[in-house]
Amino acid sequence: MNRSTIFNAIAIISTLAILGWIATDFYGGMLIYFLSYGLIIIPFIILYVVSFGDTLISLIRRGLKQNEIKVFFHGLVVITVIALNLIQSDLFKSKRILTARLKDDQALYTLILRENGNCENEVDGMFGFHEVYHGKYQFYGDTIVFEKKPYDNDFIPDTLLMDRKAKALFLEKDTTGNFYKTKEWLNHFEIQ
Repeated sequence: MNRSTIFNAIAIISTLAILGWIATDFYGGMLIYFLSYGLIIIPFIILYVVSFGDTLISLIRRGLKQNEIKVFFHGLVVITVIALNLIQSDLFKSKRILTARLKDDQALYTLILRENGNCENEVDGMFGFHEVYHGKYQFYGDTIVFEKKPYDNDFIPDTLLMDRKAKALFLEKDTTGNFYKTKEWLNHFEIQ
């Protein structure tokens, strides 16, 4: 085996490992993945970085024709990262009409309501935890009713009261069914 074949093999193997890492949700909870199988992925990351550097140097010295395989595989990772970031951005989603946040001692919840009736609840927690819950909502005056709740338990009720003066979405109701309109810890989302 010559040197070129070895470096092509390193580029292919390290690229496939990086793409596999991305496929296992690299963006959500990166630290958790490092802790759970960091000893497995770290050598591939090092190989990828070394191979990427070798590809850049070899590309300058020998040109594209001699480095087609390495450029193709390294380009796959770059294109994948760019494409995933574009997909996760607001570029291809309906316009935001309201963004509100609630912060507790372990997580930050960002509720996003969109023009087309869809909504997301982005949960960012400790150690790089990130999860996005999708739902559907309707406005009824100053009340927001979730047809599909953007959460997997009863943390967010199916109905919220929007108070634009207080810049809040209130969560809790009293025994008579009226919303508490006093801002207290964990009883409201702050409208941004």
